Amino acid sequence: MDARYGMTIPLEGLPLPEQRAWIAELAQLGYDDVWTAEATDLDGFTPLVLASQWAPSLGLGTAIIPASTRGPALLAQSVAALADVAPGRVVLGVGSSSNVIVQSWNGIAFERPLARTRDVVRFLRRALAGERVDEVFETFAVSGFRLARPPASPVPILVAALRPAMLRMGWAEGDGVILNWLSAADVARVRAELPGGGDAAAAGKQLVVRLFVVPSEDPAHARAVARRHIAAYLNVPVYAAFHRWLGRGEQLAGMWAAWDAGDRRGALAAIPDEVVDDLVVHGSAATCWEQVRSYVEAGVTAVTVAIVGSGADALAAARALGGPPSSR
Repeated sequence: MDARYGMTIPLEGLPLPEQRAWIAELAQLGYDDVWTAEATDLDGFTPLVLASQWAPSLGLGTAIIPASTRGPALLAQSVAALADVAPGRVVLGVGSSSNVIVQSWNGIAFERPLARTRDVVRFLRRALAGERVDEVFETFAVSGFRLARPPASPVPILVAALRPAMLRMGWAEGDGVILNWLSAADVARVRAELPGGGDAAAAGKQLVVRLFVVPSEDPAHARAVARRHIAAYLNVPVYAAFHRWLGRGEQLAGMWAAWDAGDRRGALAAIPDEVVDDLVVHGSAATCWEQVRSYVEAGVTAVTVAIVGSGADALAAARALGGPPSSR
């Protein structure tokens, strides 16, 4: 079975209502799904509710919703609402997120992230199935909650995972895992941590990857844009630890040192070209899709493309990338 191809929505810096035509066009371009993230832009559910009506053939997924920034019942209600307007088309991706998003931005203690994510997955399994939940989980307790309108079709639950413990938990508790900020070669390292070598088809699981893409044939420009995103993410502790585990500690040591010293410009300059080229897809449209395909060949079952850019530039870049190759 071939992979599914998705686009991350909404594009940054462009008012959501102005993206209606573009989102509707994605199905014509050959995309299967749209996915949302949740960081500094819009929330992860509203764009999908709109997309469910603007592009009724597309699957809808979150990559990801943090497990700690909503109460368990509210999260179940949000998923149920999306599933109600798009039955059978929803995939929920949840994850621990980071100390920056959970604690610094939302004022919620970033404690026991693996246990919290596991407990949320277990709660959602029961709640979304329409069960009454009365349970003391390890990280929270729920008393007497039952969804009045559970989804008519099961909603697959995927877990965002970086290092071994979360990868194994996500594979065991969820319907698959979501990967982020890794190279195609890194997929093998990740799969080695999973039972059966992470063979998603054999396990009946999904292995989804979110890829940042700069569709530009100017390498200097593409790398400059990519460096800003790499620095913004890989200086967050969870991502720094991930890349140390992947073996990039020496390559990224200069960036981390400059960043910790408050030298943002120096941190950008310290990111080697080979790291940029490993982690961010860039080049002509054909080159970009060739790189995307390398992740599929490495064993992922679904890709969500995240265009790096803002406003009109992001829309132009997305149009320049076009749709997935027709011969899939």
